[in-house]
Amino acid sequence: MKNGMIWGMAAAFWLLLNGSASARDKYFKRFPEEASPKNIGMSLVGRFLVSEHMLHGKKWIHYAEVCTWYGALRYARATGDTVLVRRLRNRFEPLFAEEKNYLPVKNHVDLNMFGCLPLEFYRITGDRRYYELGLPYADTQWALPEDVTPAQKAWADRGLSWQTRLWIDDMFMITIVQAAAYRVTGDRRYIERAAREMAVYLDSLQRPNGLFFHAPDVPFYWARGNGWMAAGMTELLLSMPDDVPERERILAGYCLMMKSLLDCQSENGMWNQLVDKADCWPETSGSAMFAYAMITGVKRGWLDARVYGPAARRAWLALVSYVGDEGEVREVCVGTNKRNDLRYYYDRPRVAGDYHGQAPVLWCACALLEE
Repeated sequence: MKNGMIWGMAAAFWLLLNGSASARDKYFKRFPEEASPKNIGMSLVGRFLVSEHMLHGKKWIHYAEVCTWYGALRYARATGDTVLVRRLRNRFEPLFAEEKNYLPVKNHVDLNMFGCLPLEFYRITGDRRYYELGLPYADTQWALPEDVTPAQKAWADRGLSWQTRLWIDDMFMITIVQAAAYRVTGDRRYIERAAREMAVYLDSLQRPNGLFFHAPDVPFYWARGNGWMAAGMTELLLSMPDDVPERERILAGYCLMMKSLLDCQSENGMWNQLVDKADCWPETSGSAMFAYAMITGVKRGWLDARVYGPAARRAWLALVSYVGDEGEVREVCVGTNKRNDLRYYYDRPRVAGDYHGQAPVLWCACALLEE
C-alpha cells in the first residue's frame, strides 16, 4: 500500500503539470495522413465487417473476435458514426436467432468475456436485449457452478472468481466484462470484485521489474501475454472510482510496468516478441496493447506526458506501417500456449489479419480519437 500511495501521488503530480489537453495534443494530434487514427481505424473496421466469425473450438465466438468487435463499437462511438453502429448491429443480430449456437457457454474466462460485447451494445443503443444477454456473463464469473472443483471453490471462498487461474491474460478477460457490467448497472459490486482480483494477480505474478512471465514456470516475457495485463489494468483504471481500495495498488502496478516497457521499447517504436530480447522480432499485437496503455495513461494523466507521449506516438507511427492496404495487421504472433523453451517463442509463426492483432491496433486508434 505504501508503494501504491507513492505512485498515486506521483500520478496526481504529473497530471497537474502535464495532464493538460495542450500537452497531450502535442503528441496525439497532427499525424501524417497515412497514420490518421480515423483512417486506420476505418480500414480495420471495414475489414472486420466483411470477415467471417472466428470460433473457439469450432463452436463459439472467439475472444479475439469479441475484442475486435468491441473496438469497432468504440470506434463508432468515438467518431459519432451511427451508420457504422447499425452495420455492427446487423452483424450481431443473427446471434439472437440463427447463430445463437455460437454464443459462448459461461464456464471459462475466455468465454465469459463475451459479455462485454452485448453490454457495450446496450450502452450505445439502449436495446434491453443486449443487457439481458450480456449481464449473465459477468454474474456467472462469481456464481459457483454445480460441478465446481475444490480448487475453484477455494478461490471463491477468498472472494475471487471461481474462474481464477493466475494466467496473466485472465486480467483482461475478467476485467473487461466486469467493468462493462459496472458501466451499465452502476453496481459497484462488479468493479470492486474485479479490482480485488487484479490486486491478487499483481501480488502473485508481477516481477520486480514490472513485467510478467508467461507463467510462473515459464520465465519469459512474452509480448502479447504482457499486453493482456497492460490492457487489463488500463481498462480497470478507466472505469474504477477513485475510492476503490485497490486502486492505488493497481495504479502502482501499472506505472511500474509502463516504466519497464519504456526501457524495452525499440528505437523504431515497437516491442519484440520477447519484450526483453533485442534480437527477437518486432510483434504487433503486444506492441499495440502497450501503445494503447501508454496513450490512455498520458491522456488520463497517469503518466508523464513529456516522457510517455513521445514513446506512445512513436509506437503508433511504427504500428501503422504494419497495416496493409486491405486493413490487415501483419507480424502477429499466432495463438501461443506456455512452454519452458526459449526457442519456442523465437520461432512462433507470424500471421496477418488475425483478430489478435486487429483488435489492439483498433484500440489504439480509438484511444487517440477519444477525448
